[in-house]
Amino acid sequence: MTSVEEPARADGRARDAARTRAEILDVATREFARAGYDGARVDEIAARTRTTKRMIYYYFGGKEQLFTAVVERAHGALREAERRLDVAHLDPVAGIRRLAGLVFDHHERHPDHLRLLSIENGQAVEHLATGRAGGAIGSPALDVLRRALTAGQESGVFRTDVDAADVHAVISSFCFFRGVHGRTFGALFGRDLGDPARRAHYRTMLGDMVVAYLTAGRAAA
Repeated sequence: MTSVEEPARADGRARDAARTRAEILDVATREFARAGYDGARVDEIAARTRTTKRMIYYYFGGKEQLFTAVVERAHGALREAERRLDVAHLDPVAGIRRLAGLVFDHHERHPDHLRLLSIENGQAVEHLATGRAGGAIGSPALDVLRRALTAGQESGVFRTDVDAADVHAVISSFCFFRGVHGRTFGALFGRDLGDPARRAHYRTMLGDMVVAYLTAGRAAA
């Protein structure tokens, strides 16, 4: 794509680049989550911001690059929350529960992130794989999990044939299903997974499932 020069502002004032980018990403996040990648329109995003389509192309290069930036920022918010998590002072079981609860809480507070994940998977993860962050997308939660697993294994609490990535997949899968397919589940089985009255139940259940998996067979041993 041909580069786009930054349009001059009529009033001659310098544009706050960081604020403009953030505003575009906020609106783009809602638009992609609402309409999907194919349905989202850069014109609509521009209309909902205090900028222009030309300025969006200046900052991001195009629709694909904008979507990549939106997805990367959504992942980054969770990674930052995971990075701040401190479980060193907790026993291994409590540490695992704390991490599971953090992921549960984050996805519940950011439903757009879950919808973006669903869209990204529908796009065969092409945008994420070729994004600017590239291989840096990983999860600090894996490091937290590895430390907790090692501590639990060394103390004989956790089984030894477990993998941090698999445990994270279990945690993320439950949160994803509850957030994305909760309404479908409710229509089929008459149980609203998003019912606020049952929130604490599901949050505890997630921790119980993960701990039960990690400690399976240890009592008998």
